[in-house]
Amino acid sequence: MDISEKLRLVTRNTEEVVTEHELRQLLESSEKPTAYVGYEPSGEIHLGHMMTVQKLMDLQKVGFKVIILLADIHAYLNEKGSFEEIEQIADYNKRVFIALGLDESRAKFVFGSSYQLSQDYMLDVLKMARITTLNRARRSMDEVSRRKEDPMVSQMIYPLMQALDIAHLGVDLAVGGIDQRKIHMLARENLPRLGYRSPVCLHTPILVGLDGQKMSSSKGNYISVRDPPEEVEKKIRKAYCPAGVIEDNPVLDIAKYHLLPRFGVLRVERDAKFGGDVEYTSFDALAEDFISGSLHPLDLKLAVAKYLNKLLKDARKRLGVSV
Repeated sequence: MDISEKLRLVTRNTEEVVTEHELRQLLESSEKPTAYVGYEPSGEIHLGHMMTVQKLMDLQKVGFKVIILLADIHAYLNEKGSFEEIEQIADYNKRVFIALGLDESRAKFVFGSSYQLSQDYMLDVLKMARITTLNRARRSMDEVSRRKEDPMVSQMIYPLMQALDIAHLGVDLAVGGIDQRKIHMLARENLPRLGYRSPVCLHTPILVGLDGQKMSSSKGNYISVRDPPEEVEKKIRKAYCPAGVIEDNPVLDIAKYHLLPRFGVLRVERDAKFGGDVEYTSFDALAEDFISGSLHPLDLKLAVAKYLNKLLKDARKRLGVSV
């Protein structure tokens, strides 16, 4: 695979790469580059998580070794449960990520607690704290913590640790949603001041919820790996998908970010009087027909539900879960 094709796969469906020039240099100079994503253990793995899982799969195709950080210490700092509870969830998450299609032979799963309590790491946390202002730390916090009137100190240490994870895991490329940008820019700015390399950073879009609003567990506007097929179809049928509208359209986003990269084709089955069956191998063609009105929202929804259930069925089969 030549460099141009590698760059196409790595950067497809991304929001931003910081910087593309550095990414090209990395692909040209390193035979075994490494990339990482950190996940705070979660009880429900949903399509939002799968955005970065899909990107890790793209990276594996071009020769990256990927590291998946199961951030148990981070989850504890963020008040997500006891260490015992978090460990059980993290083990489940690991099984799900593999079931979704990650090549286990080229993936390394690391618990944060395996290195984040070491003397060297904790000393680096203190060093990072000395060169990071309170305002910068607060801006780098996750949105929920940032909105709190009186957040815990632990929630400000959290982003400093995320920046240091990149250095201590020795990765070349840091991957995350675009909401991780402030943390990654903190890492690019401050890690060299501690004697570490500045990472290349790749950001994926944030998947909108099924109602067209921000995805939230409290709203239930997401699809989980554990949702049974009939629930997936029900949710997709009810999803926000106004005719001709591309922006913040969750059904089109699922086709773009999950189904076309995975299957290479989306076949929409229709009665002959409605134009008959049609196949899409690119999102641009799909979007063009949807904007023009030649593809009806219901026909799109039925196709997306069918392919999404196939993707999740394969994952559940690997997990040994029946629904």
